[in-house]
Amino acid sequence: MFNNLRVEISFKDLDQLNKKLEFCVNKKIYKINIPCKGNIKKDFLLEVVKFIGIKYKSLDVIYHYSLYHQFHKNRSLSYQKFLNFIELNKIYNKSNEILLVSGSKKREQFEVLDVLEKLKFDLSKNTKFGVAFNPYFFEVKESQIERDRLMHKLNTYFVKSIWLQFGSNVYQLEKEIKFLNQMLVNSHQFIDNKIDIYGSLFIPSKQFLARFKFRPWKGIFLSNKYLNSLEESKKITKKILDFYYKNSIIPLIETELSTEKQFIESQNFID
Repeated sequence: MFNNLRVEISFKDLDQLNKKLEFCVNKKIYKINIPCKGNIKKDFLLEVVKFIGIKYKSLDVIYHYSLYHQFHKNRSLSYQKFLNFIELNKIYNKSNEILLVSGSKKREQFEVLDVLEKLKFDLSKNTKFGVAFNPYFFEVKESQIERDRLMHKLNTYFVKSIWLQFGSNVYQLEKEIKFLNQMLVNSHQFIDNKIDIYGSLFIPSKQFLARFKFRPWKGIFLSNKYLNSLEESKKITKKILDFYYKNSIIPLIETELSTEKQFIESQNFID
């Protein structure tokens, strides 16, 4: 089952990363996402790319690149650092794809759309990027802005994949995926290759619900019904997972998955 989805792992240092990757390999989990947040940024992120590229060449790794966390002094230097990262990824990683995100706070004139437009003058279309899309905005104005931003991203010709934010409103998800599929079918001018769609997934637990209620994450919309009942949150997440499968959306498991207990619980939930 885990061969058909991706797993995101977080870590504090290379030793912890190594232990988690060994666990994944032992469980035949080969498709890994590495986030760009917390300690995983700047020079340490570069170390990670080299470490995995040398020791775990068989893994299919997609690195996230947060323009917020990777900002260096000014836009010019930050952009050059980004180009350097692209080259490093080509050397050490067989996956020619990077998930490019603006970050929790958008930098002025240095967010995803700005960078993708600038890349037209520096890169061939051989380099591909993933971009984020949040289908859970319930305000019509915000939803339209998100749609327009996605359209502009796709128009750069650099986009290989779309990564859906997690949420709890299944009907809103269905509506936006219907729009997304129609857009991809009808807009041939920016589709020169197949666009993969990935969907974020958190497997509910009491700890996750309590943590989110205490400190909600920006951009993630979870209903009171979801947050106040573990049973309901599991039902909703199951519906989302079923919807992913029916619509050829590849799940990205963001729940911690580094122990036997976590693996079994996740496997039982996904199966």
